[in-house]
Amino acid sequence: MSRDRYRVYQNDHPYFLTCTIVGWLPVFTRPETFQMVYDSWNWLRERERLKVFSYVILENHLHLIASGSDLAKDIGIFKSYTARRIIDFLDSKGARTLLDQFRWEKAAHKTDRSYQVWQEGSHPEEIQSEEMMWQKIEYSHNNPVERSYVDDPLHWRHSSARSYAGQAGLFPVCTDW
Repeated sequence: MSRDRYRVYQNDHPYFLTCTIVGWLPVFTRPETFQMVYDSWNWLRERERLKVFSYVILENHLHLIASGSDLAKDIGIFKSYTARRIIDFLDSKGARTLLDQFRWEKAAHKTDRSYQVWQEGSHPEEIQSEEMMWQKIEYSHNNPVERSYVDDPLHWRHSSARSYAGQAGLFPVCTDW
C-alpha cells in the first residue's frame, strides 16, 4: 500500500493521528514528560494552529484527533519540540540506557542528529463522519482499558475522556465539533 493514504489533504478538517516513540520505548512514565506534550499542544493552540478534539497519551504512543491550517507541519513542530525536550530531560536525569536506545533506534538517514525519539509519520486519517469521529474518540479513550491499566476510561488522567464526561481534564479539548 502506498504511503500516500496517510497524508493530510484537507487542512482544517479533523484527523485521527497516532504518534509513536521509536522502538515503542516507555517515555511517558513521569509527570514531566506528559507535561512536555501538553506544553507543546498548548503553544500551538494559543497561536490558533492546533485544535484538539480528543487525545490519549500512553507510555509509548499517543492518539489525538486534531485539526489545523497546516496540520502536517504543526505535528512536525510538536514532535521536534517534544523530542528535544525529552532528550534534554533524560540527559539531565542521567538516563543513559534510554538515550542509548534512542541512538540505536535512529534511522540511518537522520544524519543531522544523535537520537530519534518519534517514529516517522503520524498516520493521519481524515475524520469523514460523526460516526467515525465517535469511533476514534472511543477507541482512544478505551486504549488504557484494553491494556488493563484502568477499568474505566475516566480513570486514565492523560486522556480527554473526562472532558467528554463533563469533568475537568488535564488539557482542554473542543468537544463541540
